[in-house]
Amino acid sequence: MIRTLACAGVAWAMLGVAHADTVSAAVAANFTAPMQKIAAAFEADTGHKAELSFGATGKFYAQITHGAPFQVLLSADDTTPARLEREGKAVAHSHFTYAIGTLVLWSAQPGTVDAKGDVLKSGDFKHLAIANPKLAPYGAAALQVMEKLGVAMALQPRLVQGENIAQTFQFVSTGNAQLGFVALSQVMADGKTRSGSAWQVPASLHEPIRQDAVLLMPGKDSAAASALLTYLRGNKARAIIQSYGYSF
Repeated sequence: MIRTLACAGVAWAMLGVAHADTVSAAVAANFTAPMQKIAAAFEADTGHKAELSFGATGKFYAQITHGAPFQVLLSADDTTPARLEREGKAVAHSHFTYAIGTLVLWSAQPGTVDAKGDVLKSGDFKHLAIANPKLAPYGAAALQVMEKLGVAMALQPRLVQGENIAQTFQFVSTGNAQLGFVALSQVMADGKTRSGSAWQVPASLHEPIRQDAVLLMPGKDSAAASALLTYLRGNKARAIIQSYGYSF
């Protein structure tokens, strides 16, 4: 009897492994930290594993249109997923907003960035880092902010462009740029700025950074891909997302 029960236990375990699957997800660079936590929780709760690639939304779009086998895209905007649906590269009507991002002007040095962002007008710095606005929505939002503040032309010679928001953050964190526009999620921990100085940009200064997820065609028959998108809308994932300063 003991032997029979043991064999049955092994069979059930093997059945669970057989049903577990892996989903390949392309994830906007600003969402790196929360997605790593979500993926760990997702695997623990469902048995499915998420293989994550992080980068600029614009580059992911180019890769997907050229046949990259990603099954899910977590974009940094809401236009790319809709475009992929129109072009037949994503499952129709599958996109949804998983987070709304927050832009911050940040410096690794305390006291450099004031509470109102007036440092942009005083110009007391050599380099200002932004993500490539043609590839990264956070970079596009940064340009909108500078234009609304009337400083875009004056700051143009000082701009240093990162390929994506992760590289932009690296420029600022290493001091290669005295300050830069980055995602709040990159500098926030437990509701506070981890280090340096920051100005949380008012949402009225740029278009909303709605970040949409979408089921890509290679993932249309994948149980793991569908499960990940469902998990993103669950309470556990949403709590993690909010802890990094995103809203819904």
